[in-house]
Amino acid sequence: MNASSLAAEFQVYSQWRSHLIEHIGSYRQWLNREDLNDSQRDLRLQQVLNRLTEDKLHVAFIAEFSRGKSELINAIFLSDLKQRLLPSSAGRTTMCPTELLYDQDKGPRIALLPIETRATSATVSEYKNYPEEWQNIAMDVNDAATVVKAMQEVCRVKSVPMEDAIRYGLYNPDDPEQSFSKNADGSVTIPMWRHAIINYPHPLLEKGLVVYDTPGLNAIGVEPELTFNLLPNAHAIIFVLSADAGVTKSDIDVWRSHIHHRGTQRGRLVALNKIDGLWDNIKSEAQINAEIDNQVRHCANLLGIPGSQVYPVSAQKGLLAKIQDDDALLERSRLGILEQALSEELIAAKQTIVRDQTQSEMADLLQSSRQLLASRERNLEEQLDDLKGLRGKNQDVVEHIMSKIAHDKQAFERGLQQFQALRSVFSQHSIKLFNLIGMDTLKAEIDKARDGMERSRFTKGIREAMSSLFAGVSGNMNQAAAQVEEINKMMMAMYRKLSAEHGLSHYSMPSFALLRYQKELTRLEQAYQQQINTMFTMLTTEQHTLTARFFETIASRIVHVYQITNREVEGWLKAIMSPMESQVREHQIQLRRRLESVKRIHKATDTLEDRISELEQMQADATRQIKELERLNGLIMDKLSADEQIERAA
Repeated sequence: MNASSLAAEFQVYSQWRSHLIEHIGSYRQWLNREDLNDSQRDLRLQQVLNRLTEDKLHVAFIAEFSRGKSELINAIFLSDLKQRLLPSSAGRTTMCPTELLYDQDKGPRIALLPIETRATSATVSEYKNYPEEWQNIAMDVNDAATVVKAMQEVCRVKSVPMEDAIRYGLYNPDDPEQSFSKNADGSVTIPMWRHAIINYPHPLLEKGLVVYDTPGLNAIGVEPELTFNLLPNAHAIIFVLSADAGVTKSDIDVWRSHIHHRGTQRGRLVALNKIDGLWDNIKSEAQINAEIDNQVRHCANLLGIPGSQVYPVSAQKGLLAKIQDDDALLERSRLGILEQALSEELIAAKQTIVRDQTQSEMADLLQSSRQLLASRERNLEEQLDDLKGLRGKNQDVVEHIMSKIAHDKQAFERGLQQFQALRSVFSQHSIKLFNLIGMDTLKAEIDKARDGMERSRFTKGIREAMSSLFAGVSGNMNQAAAQVEEINKMMMAMYRKLSAEHGLSHYSMPSFALLRYQKELTRLEQAYQQQINTMFTMLTTEQHTLTARFFETIASRIVHVYQITNREVEGWLKAIMSPMESQVREHQIQLRRRLESVKRIHKATDTLEDRISELEQMQADATRQIKELERLNGLIMDKLSADEQIERAA
């Protein structure tokens, strides 16, 4: 049996990314070899290569328990192992949020974060920085029994006093329907682990796929990191329903609160699992299909989505078919249709994102190199014209030309004074910009809000502290956006001035705006308003702990947004100043060389024809470099502009 369409297309995407890395690396090596690189350009190239190398595809599976979610992950991604990797059985299996990935720097293992860490306000992301807080179980990937045994760890539970369950945010006596069950002795059975990371050397995971297995409304409601980080940033979300259970109230709550209200429905799919429960040997195939279609329409109506967004499937039969190489059973399971939809939503969308990011950066770097070489070629042409014009001329003519070049050099050096003044103003604007989005400024805003929350034990005070935080960070980001526009206008004016007065190549500055970061802060505030601001009418001590955890998660996300903003702003500032510096430096060098050439001819320390021959060789080298650059540009841009590569390959 051939590999699934998803696995095949992911392989094509990985090859596309690898070829892109190879071409960009060749361009970088060529710059170094031709002595055309500089520290700023090389730093930007390294950042592009790092981004491509570390690129990940995130797929989240969300469902209430007993929907067959883990089995669906097994069937779609892990079937080539010819066994059931993730535990799958009746009732609850995955008890804690689980990440399935591969980091080659770590051996095959399962890292488990104890549930007791929920008593603190620290986020899971923070705990990832402290490996000693996790329990690790090593796996021998060559021994299926040890792998399966290790995987069973994510299912482990334990009984704790009700007070502890409440403190961990896992039991609410006022809403028992959304809590873990209370036992006869008054204790509560809860998951043993808060979070699990399965590091497994599967081919898809090795290429950058990350799969999240999220155990329903209980986990989403009490683990804020899922609400504010994982789900909004997943490239695809598979919401799993069960044909035997239908659409329950908790299903609708998860869908409306955490999935459907997101800004885009791209990459949001619904899998109606366990359709094999509708298979009936007494009914005809047409009757069975009609019943499945009716279930699909019913689910779509309750969720408020088109029926085309709901995919009926049998994960268990699909996995069995792949293990047994049974094409007929695989077709009847309809697993291939869901895989195809996922590949179209996930792979194509991800390639578009990566392509657009890389294309913008590389187009700017390649244009800068092209303009530098064009300026060099133009200056060499002018030098040759000067020297060829000296053939048969007397010393007076030579002195006149030398005087003219010296005058041009002086005029340009006066322009350099303006350039240095611009650099000073540019530096002042940059400092002002970083004062607005700097991490020290952000830390002060977060500390102020945290202090307000700690001093208030009432809902009103906590809401005021959170509102103050969002107002502060959004206000700073808005002022920073205005500052970016000011820098844009100033630099555009300077580029035009240098081009008009000194013949420097006109440079199209890379576009940049802070809009996406402003929108991300707005999204976080809206998520807070929906998930937190309406959660409590009166806070108990335990609820206050949960609210503090939500605050730390939001603060962590805001820090993440600001860190990315700082990195992008720093790169943009270098991108708009570096080409100007390179052109100014190159123009200055060429003017000095022109003057020195004529001086040497005037003093008869060099023959005219020897100098012309030398310049012609330099001109030939510049022409060669331009041709080689265009070839490298073609390789990179052809790879970036191939919109339908994955579709054609599939």
